[in-house]
Amino acid sequence: MIKLPDIHVPDHYNYVGVFLTLSCNISCSYCINHLVGLQKGRKLLTAEEWAKGLSRLKMTNKIPLTLQGGEPTIHKHFYEIVNSLPAEFDIDLLTNIQFSPKKFAQKIDKNRINRQAPYAPIRVSYHPETMDLRDTLNKVVELKAYGFNVGVYGVRHPSQIKEIEEAKELFASNGIDFRFKDFLGMHDNQLYGEYKYHGAVFSQEKRSCLCKTSELLIDPFGKVFRCHHDLYNNKNPVGDLLDPDYQIEDIFRPCDYFGSCNPCDVKVKNNRFQQFGHTSVEIRL
Repeated sequence: MIKLPDIHVPDHYNYVGVFLTLSCNISCSYCINHLVGLQKGRKLLTAEEWAKGLSRLKMTNKIPLTLQGGEPTIHKHFYEIVNSLPAEFDIDLLTNIQFSPKKFAQKIDKNRINRQAPYAPIRVSYHPETMDLRDTLNKVVELKAYGFNVGVYGVRHPSQIKEIEEAKELFASNGIDFRFKDFLGMHDNQLYGEYKYHGAVFSQEKRSCLCKTSELLIDPFGKVFRCHHDLYNNKNPVGDLLDPDYQIEDIFRPCDYFGSCNPCDVKVKNNRFQQFGHTSVEIRL
């Protein structure tokens, strides 16, 4: 395998998102991917291609590679991808845990996804609309019994507050870290979520701006995007992980989509050190 040139990730970057697939094995009515547009049907990289591309990344601040989607574990080469990544990288996983914990533990060493951090490296999303609470609890308990560090997150959708709070009590009573995630989007004509830039999301008016990211976002085909809006809609890739000439440009880029930003990019949230006040992008209007 020909080694590609190193890619130096800026020190101020907060996140590396590796979208193994944009498909999912459940379908929630409030899923943000449905609300903001999602262009599916993209070719998926193989385990060898992911290893070849991701091994280029050089980081001084030890950002984990977060495997996500869609649902990353439904990629047919998921286990090969995890096991082919260089040992120098920490790995995080976002999942709905529809897989078999026993098979997961047989395929992946517990120390491979088990870094020490203010939050669990395996983060399970619980959705009461499409997932059974007891089944989810049992799978999380089983995965933890195999030695994996697992936490659970639930979206506080206005129509499911009671179910999410009951889930938190159940998981907490079993010694499992359960955290709330804000619902981002519209419900009953009300916008939910705290956003840094007024008018950035779900707006009728589109404006031009300059935008600079603090995240490296890579789609299932290895293309790099400056934000979630562009990645989900397959617009304006800024590079390709397998292109030997690709290097990260830490710059402000012109954008004509302010007003239809993806909420994930402009919400006020915790950074990877769990310090509140971070946003994924900086925008100049």
